[in-house]
Amino acid sequence: MSTARRIAHIDMDAFFASCELSRYPELRGLPMVVAGRQTHAPKLREDGAREFARLKDYVGRGVLTTATYEARALGVHSGMPTMKAARLAPEAILLPVNFDLYRQYSRQFKDAIRAISPIIQDVGIDEIYSDISALEASSEEIADVFRASVFDKTQLTCSVGIAPNKLLAKLCSDIQKPNGFTIITMADIPNRIWPMSVRKINGIGPKSAEKLDSLNIQTIGQLAACREEWLLENFGRSYGAWLHRVAHGLDDRPVVTETEPVSMSRETTFERDLHPSRDKNELGRFFTRLCEQVAADLQRKGYVCKKIGVKLRFKDFSTVTRDTTLKAATADALEIRRAAGNCLKRIVLDQSIRLLGVKTSGLLKLGSSSLEEPIQFLLDI
Repeated sequence: MSTARRIAHIDMDAFFASCELSRYPELRGLPMVVAGRQTHAPKLREDGAREFARLKDYVGRGVLTTATYEARALGVHSGMPTMKAARLAPEAILLPVNFDLYRQYSRQFKDAIRAISPIIQDVGIDEIYSDISALEASSEEIADVFRASVFDKTQLTCSVGIAPNKLLAKLCSDIQKPNGFTIITMADIPNRIWPMSVRKINGIGPKSAEKLDSLNIQTIGQLAACREEWLLENFGRSYGAWLHRVAHGLDDRPVVTETEPVSMSRETTFERDLHPSRDKNELGRFFTRLCEQVAADLQRKGYVCKKIGVKLRFKDFSTVTRDTTLKAATADALEIRRAAGNCLKRIVLDQSIRLLGVKTSGLLKLGSSSLEEPIQFLLDI
């Protein structure tokens, strides 16, 4: 049995799009995107064939949830404003999101990996880490078994990266997409990792990448060539030290099998800006629905919250947040709505609203010894 640390990162390929193609196989090989609940579902024609909406027909301000590889070849990608995507790929098929379907496939994919390697860390609906250090098979064999098992359970493909740590595993799972695998060791870092863009590193966001670019640092190799003292001076002691470590492929984080969420939130971007006065009733309905959704999320996962917050983004793209701490934790929609409403009263509503969000934090697991009697009473009434 090998004692060397081996971490696998398993990432589903174009996950949301692949889930949709399982329902609509006639779209395979075509450019297709998924964007928003406002998008019209396919219609059934008299001849039994399905009629799909096209990206050129979209009107609104949503963003793409995902795109097939054929659509990506036309320049569109997840997170892109849908109207911009429509200009690049007007004839691409447009489908609404279906999170119930995605969650179903997500459970199947993770169960398939867990059956082979039980030490897994759930990091998203379409990706997980697995510590495979104790498995006797070679990395190549494990990667093949992972991909075959996922396909057997879901008929969807995944890509696998295997490396000495989580940082490198995530980086190399993206090298041979779709339906591929990449295995690297620390000795492979100069040839395989250093040519990559610094933006590939999870933890280097747009602002940090922009600053690095202004300093003529575009690749991980260029970052690795920087003296640690220089990085500390330019990026601060903590972040600078982290940049130095990750540029050299160093990461000692374990695969954490159980993690507690720190918050749960829901938000929505409106199809048009809503005015606090003229659209008061419509805003109220959205606000209530968000509170109900957050409450349902808490109840489904067995949590109560001690803190409620709201988030507003106005038409000028300025963003304001407010929060409040409760006397007793709750998962009740009415209590959340009341507390969130009080937060809204502390915001000057002098312009139209683009986005509205509700966030719960200070989460406590039901049944935890840290829960107080008033909390239990509140949940029972």
